[in-house]
Amino acid sequence: MPFSTLIILIILFFFTSVIGVVTGSNSLITVPAMFQFGIDEKVAVATNMFGLTFMAIGGTIPFLRQGTIQYRKISPLVILTVISSAIGAALVGVITNQSIKLIVSIAMIAVAVFTLIKGDPGVSESTAIKGGFVSSNALVYFLTFLLGIYGGLYSGGYVTILTAVYVAFFGMNFTEAVASTKFINVFSSLIATVIFMWQGLVDYRLGVILAITMFTGAYVGAYYVTKLDDLWIKRIFLTTVFLLAIKTLLDFI
Repeated sequence: MPFSTLIILIILFFFTSVIGVVTGSNSLITVPAMFQFGIDEKVAVATNMFGLTFMAIGGTIPFLRQGTIQYRKISPLVILTVISSAIGAALVGVITNQSIKLIVSIAMIAVAVFTLIKGDPGVSESTAIKGGFVSSNALVYFLTFLLGIYGGLYSGGYVTILTAVYVAFFGMNFTEAVASTKFINVFSSLIATVIFMWQGLVDYRLGVILAITMFTGAYVGAYYVTKLDDLWIKRIFLTTVFLLAIKTLLDFI
């Protein structure tokens, strides 16, 4: 790989990691960029996932220090994610990239619109669906499992949609949802990476460089996110969701 290409990828992965702490959707930018530089599609997905594991760890550390993560509440979600992400990683190559882009763009627009219509989810202490706590939890478990399959398969938009789900249906504000999805994404990316490594798809020389870059970017981003209030996090989240969704849909068309 030419040195100039490597520098471009490092810059791209760093800035998407900084912003991606709030918004997620890094893979919607980074993986297509790797395609443009001639990296094999499956290798690009696998190597990106390798880097995402370290990004998730770097993005989680500041939230761990702040004590934002509700471990007892999300422990069942972690177990579901490990199982479903393993299934997703095993399915790599079955679904075409074009189909994935269309599914993600539609899902991102849908959750963003729902969040806007909902009014103030994520900026108050409790936003769980009234009168349906048990059914709401069941929906969250189901969606976490379903999204975990996609997260292990490709991950583009995975954390974005998962964050919206936890805000809309799990009684979390945006700070709690961002922290929780970062923690869960550590396990999703890790199990997927292990499977990709077993399949021999990871480019370790590139992966290590990108992993260091993404860890640093995510740590920096999470450090500043912990200093923002939920309203600003919501604004950043929704703005980026709409822009990425429109871009992805246009790319598909």
